[in-house]
Amino acid sequence: MSSQLSEQFSGARDLFLHYLISERRLAENSVKAYSADVTLFLHFIRAHGKRQLNSVDVSLIHAFLEHCRQQSISNRSNSRRVSALKSFFSFLSRQKIVKHNPFAIVDLPKSGRTLPKALTLDEVKRLLTPPEKLSPLITRDNAMLFLLYSTGLRVSELIKLPLAACNLSACFVRVLGKGNKERLIPFGEQAKEKIEFYLETARPLILKGKRSNYLFITHHGKCMTRLRFWQIIRKTAQAAGIRKEISPHMLRHSFATHLLAHGADLRSVQLMLGHADIATTQIYTHIDQERLKKVHKQFHPRG
Repeated sequence: MSSQLSEQFSGARDLFLHYLISERRLAENSVKAYSADVTLFLHFIRAHGKRQLNSVDVSLIHAFLEHCRQQSISNRSNSRRVSALKSFFSFLSRQKIVKHNPFAIVDLPKSGRTLPKALTLDEVKRLLTPPEKLSPLITRDNAMLFLLYSTGLRVSELIKLPLAACNLSACFVRVLGKGNKERLIPFGEQAKEKIEFYLETARPLILKGKRSNYLFITHHGKCMTRLRFWQIIRKTAQAAGIRKEISPHMLRHSFATHLLAHGADLRSVQLMLGHADIATTQIYTHIDQERLKKVHKQFHPRG
């Protein structure tokens, strides 16, 4: 599948990617994922002697999915791939490049989606409790963890948060998320106090006279990498005696799970998380259902 694509195939793909960037305004990583899925499929059909996009039919699509399964690619990945190719051929159909969308009648492979893991309230409390001896970096890390749990930000949004995006008087952050979509997320008094303490005592010491537009900074005045923050949260969890494998995204899951468990409505949680589709947010209702089942089984006399 390493042979070069025909001009028609590569031209159709590039036109689709331009549409994703310019009109749908998808994030760079999303566009790369679409590009990889479409390119893989185009190489596959070329290897099977197809020279025209209109020659793609359901039997060829099923052959492609079977090929993917033989490569030990998960149903979840194949489901994402089919979704990407549906969008691709739907776009081509609207542009009159193909007569119809052959993926329109293809069902998504069942993804077997696992429920996201969340921390317990006690684990969150331990994670957010700083050590008695504070350094500028520990003060920064504690403020970052507080804001992450208070807002459900994506880690990429947290580490790149501009200083001007955090409104301490009104207690909200202004975030530019996926697809350059802006949202406002409130946070509470405790997070406000942690951020104020960091800004007053730690940030100037970390910067040492340098200037930066980022809220959370390194000694170089730049934002940290995702990997560095993952290392920080893992080290903090270990110090707090949390045994489970933890990640920044787990705090985002915990934010949503705990809000819903305490009565928040799904639409509000969707807006704060920045989910384009409420179906993505609905997975958190399953977590709460699982919790209710455990409570019922534990306490009901006929459980």
